[in-house]
Amino acid sequence: MGSITTALYNSAQALRTFGQGMAVTQNNVGNANTPGYVRQVQTLASLPFNMEQGLPGGMAAGPVLSARDVFAENSVQMEQSAMNFSKQTASDLEVLQPQFDLSGSSGIAGALNDLFNSFSQLSINPNDSVYRQSVLNQAQATAQAFQQTATGILGTGNSVNSETKSTIDDINRLGATIAEINSQVRKNEDGSVDAGVEAQLYASLEELSQDVNFTTLRQTDGTVSVYLGGQTPLVMGRTVYSIQGDFSLPQIAIRDQYGKDITAQVTGGQLGSELNTKNTLLPSYMDRLNTLAQSLADQVNGTLANGLDANGQAPTMDLFTYDAGSGAAFTLSLNPLTPDELAAASPDAPGGNGNALALSALANAPLANGCTFSQAFGAIGGQVGQDILHAQNQQTTAQSLLTQAQNLRAKTSGVSLDAEAANLIAYQQAYEATSKMFSVLNTLDNVTLGLIPS
Repeated sequence: MGSITTALYNSAQALRTFGQGMAVTQNNVGNANTPGYVRQVQTLASLPFNMEQGLPGGMAAGPVLSARDVFAENSVQMEQSAMNFSKQTASDLEVLQPQFDLSGSSGIAGALNDLFNSFSQLSINPNDSVYRQSVLNQAQATAQAFQQTATGILGTGNSVNSETKSTIDDINRLGATIAEINSQVRKNEDGSVDAGVEAQLYASLEELSQDVNFTTLRQTDGTVSVYLGGQTPLVMGRTVYSIQGDFSLPQIAIRDQYGKDITAQVTGGQLGSELNTKNTLLPSYMDRLNTLAQSLADQVNGTLANGLDANGQAPTMDLFTYDAGSGAAFTLSLNPLTPDELAAASPDAPGGNGNALALSALANAPLANGCTFSQAFGAIGGQVGQDILHAQNQQTTAQSLLTQAQNLRAKTSGVSLDAEAANLIAYQQAYEATSKMFSVLNTLDNVTLGLIPS
């Protein structure tokens, strides 16, 4: 009698266990496409058997374990951060590329070509007022071309400022979301964590990795601490430590909640790209453009200062003017000269074209750090193009690595509908077999009870 009762108890326990296994499997299938969700595994535990101590043996449902691979998650986050860095850089610089058109038909390249052509034409007809006016017109166009390109760089910088503010807001928003999720993530008595809450957590972490590089540390209570750049706390338990952007200086600074500068820690994600573009790439382009504008203005002004104007007088006013403190390219402009005030002649031949020839010769002179003015501008444009190409190539590579990391994660911890279907069939068959056994044992128990005299 005791053996039948024990068998009935074990069968009932097995039915509950297989039922829980089917529920876990069905939950896996239902969440196969849920962001952040990974396969859950129902473990089985054997119970101790010792009839003398009243331990009937059998089996029970153990804790539901997550198949999440932390290494795979970290790999996805790292590659996501790298991919967004390159993607954002390419996007920001592509907007700037038209400002550095090297075709020679527009912008600075075209203006330089037209300016030196006007000097050459002046050398042919040094006393023709039309050619003199043409020089002034082309000089004005050249100054405007430098101003427009400098304005384009500044405009890109302002756009990056706006993007950076938005990215910082998104980082703080996600930090608050993770902190809220942490308030729900508490380990159950069996050591398991709610799969739905954990899915929300890792989905938020992956979204955060698009914005910035970070590391995570799992605490004993199941919560996750997030450290921006691996050093500065962003989330600890239920507390979020917001970051701030300091835009008071030409270069953006990122500060922690207490005002400490943590800019150097931000090296990945969209925020890392925005800082690199605003603080490094754009200033380098602007510095080289300012150097070129100043060199051009100084060389042309210096050459004109050595000549005589149409009245045989030494010039009293430079052709170009600029404010080096505010940026030569941005402030390059023309002084109010008349056509007669252009010094086309040399001092030893008044009324001649000696100085106009010297101006024309500047086109091929290596006066801009060993390059001609056109070559120097081409080098700046080439650097912009090279930076864009590098970012695009890096984006392609990072996208490939991200796809590989995502595939590895799916392989190690993702939900396979085929595998879950096989598990479900196995649980159903075990459940049905155990049900039949339970029915037989129950009938046998009733028969046995009927044989006992009342």
